[in-house]
Amino acid sequence: MPATMNDVARLAGVSLKTVSNYFNDYPSMRPETRARIGAAVDELGYRVNLSARRLRTRRTGMISLIVPELDQAFFAELAQEVIAVAREHDLTVLVETTGGDRDRELQAISGERRQLIDGAIIDPLALGPSDAPQLAGEPLVIIGERQFEGLADHVLIADEGVAKRATEHLLEIGRRRILVLGPGGAVATHTSALRLRGFQAAMAEAGLPLVDALLAPTDAWSRDAGAAAAVAALEAGARDPAVRFDAVLGFNDALALGAQWALLQRGVDVPGDVAVIGIDDTRDARFAHPTLTTMSPGSSQIARRAVELLVARIKDPSPALGFASIVADYELVVRQSTGVARPPRPLP
Repeated sequence: MPATMNDVARLAGVSLKTVSNYFNDYPSMRPETRARIGAAVDELGYRVNLSARRLRTRRTGMISLIVPELDQAFFAELAQEVIAVAREHDLTVLVETTGGDRDRELQAISGERRQLIDGAIIDPLALGPSDAPQLAGEPLVIIGERQFEGLADHVLIADEGVAKRATEHLLEIGRRRILVLGPGGAVATHTSALRLRGFQAAMAEAGLPLVDALLAPTDAWSRDAGAAAAVAALEAGARDPAVRFDAVLGFNDALALGAQWALLQRGVDVPGDVAVIGIDDTRDARFAHPTLTTMSPGSSQIARRAVELLVARIKDPSPALGFASIVADYELVVRQSTGVARPPRPLP
């Protein structure tokens, strides 16, 4: 006959209520009591009746992670990090992709799926302030951008600071003509706008002019888009010296890796002729040839803090607690693609 909570309480020498507190992560339980109950659970092989627990607590034990797409390495790796941290809290993660489409983002956080989950973590591309009323009242953590202060907890990437530090690194190794790759026009996002602002700030602080011809808007965040933009810039530079460049800043690793591949295919020495830097510090960056210098935006920290904030919000959804806004730490990871320093060239 399967063990019951009463059996656990009897073996551990505690009350049934204390065992219940143990399974509900009661924060004030003494460590020795927690250890004694855990030992009793292991000895008896007791398993929680999840169906009964969910009926009692009105929780499903599931959260959702909502991201634009999983074919971007950053989001795929972030999903793995979130799943790992959620497992520590006995939570299952439902991963959804939206393609950056507003209707799909709204459906993911306010549609029928909300009945399946206890809360959501979302990196929105299309939602804006006008969508705020549909977000209120639900356990929600927003990652990536500060869009809904006062309505949800946020774990932010320091987009402007990340791009500024990446640009400073290129300037420190003597590069002055930087080709900038990032989504623009109809596919521009708040992220790409902030990263462009960071680039511009670094150039202004260095007293260097901005060359519009070296701002290369892409139609996606992909390797293909990065490769196409680099080839177009090389061809333009062959016709016009004003478009020649000695460095590439990709607003993510995929753009930078695509550009680096295209440069190498055309016989350009990386980093001798052109240094390349990305943003995200994905696994692909570590195994590229040459390995890619990049900015690590703190994805492990983002995942952990987002899950922890969501767990706390699920336990107590009251807005009276206030909402957190956490900016993840970031760091420069120098690898081979910027590994050759040289003295600054005279400005044209």
